[in-house]
Amino acid sequence: MFAVDVTQQEEARQRAHTLSMETRRLDARLRVLTETVPQITFSLDAEGLYEYVSPQWYYFTGQPPTADLNAIWPLLIHPDDRLRVLYQGDAARKAGKGWSYEYRLRRHDGQYRWMLSRALPELHAPDQPVFWHGALTEVHDQRELSDALRRGEAELRFLADSIPELIWTATAEGFIDYYNHYTGEYSGLTKEELGPTGWVNLLEPRKQAEAARQWVKSVATGEPFEGLFRMRRHDGQYRWHIIRARQLADERGPRWFGACTDVDDQHRLREVLQVQYDELARTNRDLDTFVYTASHDLKQPLFNLRGLFEELRRSASFDDPEEEQLLSMVDDSLHQLDSTLQELAATVQDQRGLSAPVEKLDLRHITDEVLLGLRAQIQASDATVHVEVTEAPTLLYGRANLRSVLHNLLSNALKFAHPERLPVITLRSYLSKNNKPVLMVQDNGLGMNIPKTSTAAFQPFTRQHPQIGGSGVGLYLVQRILTSRGGRLEVASTMGKSTTFTLYWFEA
Repeated sequence: MFAVDVTQQEEARQRAHTLSMETRRLDARLRVLTETVPQITFSLDAEGLYEYVSPQWYYFTGQPPTADLNAIWPLLIHPDDRLRVLYQGDAARKAGKGWSYEYRLRRHDGQYRWMLSRALPELHAPDQPVFWHGALTEVHDQRELSDALRRGEAELRFLADSIPELIWTATAEGFIDYYNHYTGEYSGLTKEELGPTGWVNLLEPRKQAEAARQWVKSVATGEPFEGLFRMRRHDGQYRWHIIRARQLADERGPRWFGACTDVDDQHRLREVLQVQYDELARTNRDLDTFVYTASHDLKQPLFNLRGLFEELRRSASFDDPEEEQLLSMVDDSLHQLDSTLQELAATVQDQRGLSAPVEKLDLRHITDEVLLGLRAQIQASDATVHVEVTEAPTLLYGRANLRSVLHNLLSNALKFAHPERLPVITLRSYLSKNNKPVLMVQDNGLGMNIPKTSTAAFQPFTRQHPQIGGSGVGLYLVQRILTSRGGRLEVASTMGKSTTFTLYWFEA
């Protein structure tokens, strides 16, 4: 009977069993992990044949579990990527190292999706790779987004280079890191010569410190930068530019985007227009002063003539059968001169009011005010005035301008009434086909001859009925007011019967 001590062998067997159980447990855990992650995992042997692939591959490709991986996998790679992928995989295995590249793999619905393939070798003694273990990760959306960003950046850069303005970007610290192509053309300098503060160096030397301080303040506070400066061109000429910059803050941090816009021509034109405007304003002031002075200076001799005439009428007598007729003619002339001076001053005053601010006016209310001022003439002539403004009761216009227009038209209708019938005046406001307000003033008076050119009827001091007192500036003033605000005046008349004025407040 023999007894052999096998304690060590039994302990070794038990350890081996324990290790085997632990290995199976770890293998099961690893398999669970690899089959639950949203990736395709795989293992290749030294010959490049697939030893294992996770179930995600079958879900993704729609292939049956019985499919031959080594035969079908290359066929699912996009034709444009297939040779590259096979070459890169073979080269990595021969070199005994891992790989990382992207290619398109056909999905179960036939769509090709971009995948990132990564693998590392499993080394055995003597440091020879036996297996490669890796994973496939879908990066299609990221790839498309990256491509879109690259295309967008390229298009924006192309657009910036095509704009005839100085376009630039700067870092959060205010140092310029990009100039468009036109900046180099304008300055005649390269991007390296322009440097991180290039646009400041292009300004007039005496303005550079001011612009730099303003720029530093904007960078420190994040406030927009804007200024008007002269910038040196490649030929040494300084031209006016508006320089603007705004800060954009996103997940990548704050950045500055700026532009220098050439406004030299506009700036010089504005200066010329300002000079002309100042000269015109001074001329208008001088003209107003002259008219008022002339009117005032002429009134005194008129008063003197009036006084002398009254004294002559009171104290002197003439042995002339036409005495009364002569005295009446002198009296009418003095009245005419006085009226002309008053209307001349009123015309200048109305001309001043052409630029008066507009407001929403009640046409009926303004008409009543004007008729109240003409009440004596209306009662004296026993005139009838019809006011119909319900269709277009309001008007956006200057108050003084509207009063002047209505007063001139209504007073003319009363003044030039036909002696054989009572005056009937109709004032009607309505809307045109284009929904624009229109005013019509019609009378049954003496009428007027309409020249072939409508503007000839509205010249200053033009009178169609010399036997009736007046200065001939009323219609001229009405036309001036309308045209200054974008409107026009039309007239239709029949001699001895009626006259109709149509006022288009705003051109249709």
